[in-house]
Amino acid sequence: MKFLHISDLHIGKRVNEFSMIEDQKYILNQILRIAEREQAAAVLIAGDIYDKPMPSAEAVQMFDWFLTGLADLGKTVIAVSGNHDSPERIAFGGELMRGRGVYVSPVYRGEALEVELRDEYGDISVHLLPFLKPATLRHALEGRQEEEENRLPESYQEALEIAVKRMEIDVKKRNILVAHQFVTGAGRCDSEEVSVGGLDNVDASVFDDFDYVALGHIHSPQSVGRETVRYCGTPLKYSFSEAEQEKSVTVLEMGEKGDVVLSTVPLVPLRDMRKIRGSYGEVMSRSFYQDTNTEDYVQITLTDEEDIPDGLQKLRTVYPNLMQVAYDNSRTRQDRTVEAAEQAERKSELELFGEFFELQNNQPMSAEQAAYMEKLIADLK
Repeated sequence: MKFLHISDLHIGKRVNEFSMIEDQKYILNQILRIAEREQAAAVLIAGDIYDKPMPSAEAVQMFDWFLTGLADLGKTVIAVSGNHDSPERIAFGGELMRGRGVYVSPVYRGEALEVELRDEYGDISVHLLPFLKPATLRHALEGRQEEEENRLPESYQEALEIAVKRMEIDVKKRNILVAHQFVTGAGRCDSEEVSVGGLDNVDASVFDDFDYVALGHIHSPQSVGRETVRYCGTPLKYSFSEAEQEKSVTVLEMGEKGDVVLSTVPLVPLRDMRKIRGSYGEVMSRSFYQDTNTEDYVQITLTDEEDIPDGLQKLRTVYPNLMQVAYDNSRTRQDRTVEAAEQAERKSELELFGEFFELQNNQPMSAEQAAYMEKLIADLK
């Protein structure tokens, strides 16, 4: 059976005050064509369907159009809510939509929805886990502590461990999880919502019983821990830190137990997001831009020593979707050096070491490591 894995649609999003609605409809229409061309049986949507808990009417209408398009193609749709979504709004009409093969995660009450699919190799269980905070699970388990041996979660790791345990997974069957969480080791982008100190981290080992984990939350396509624990990434670029990425749809082909083949299908946006660098004279020269799409969303870094009067307006005569203008010259480099030094002086030794540790290890210190370093620094002082 073949699946498409998508996530983080962020329908209704604005980037630097530019509405992405037109671009999103263009890319969702492309995904509809890919689903048809790839003959996918189902589409997995791993959260952050909308950009806000209270989406605009335009955003809701677009998602309705997308779901209807998939249902008209005969595709099963399996979707969970993300941290940007309202679980209650995503769950609305869920019972009715099942009649057309559209399954959305209900509000989490301690049990995860399971969708059973079947192919020539037998059953495939698809488990739906909406974005889960420890407080959400604690609330769901109120009055049922005895079932969890008096253990209520304090961390995201504990919450996920309990939630997965409650699924009672039959490991003899093929199991897919659709979830929206941050797995330790995944690389982030500027457009993502970050929890202070990496408190939302969970270890990939939590998902060991699943043959494939369709994740959302991280905007860069990547696998974490093992190839089959995967973030598909956003279908569009939502920050200039993603400018060099190639966005795609992940295609999952599942044969018999243990046979999982992954591939990607590139997505081509209506307007790309890219960075431009040069002097004002260079970037405004016809020879510089004539072979490019000047309708793209661009960030321009000017290398002129003097600021260009009304530079933004002048540049937009050639680049109408210019989002950001910055300068890189001797003055700005000196300003950055002074600012960096001032920031360093305001931070404690533990904060500075913590930043170094995360840079080296691609994950923050654990509570135990932080406590050890705090004691070591105190002893040294």
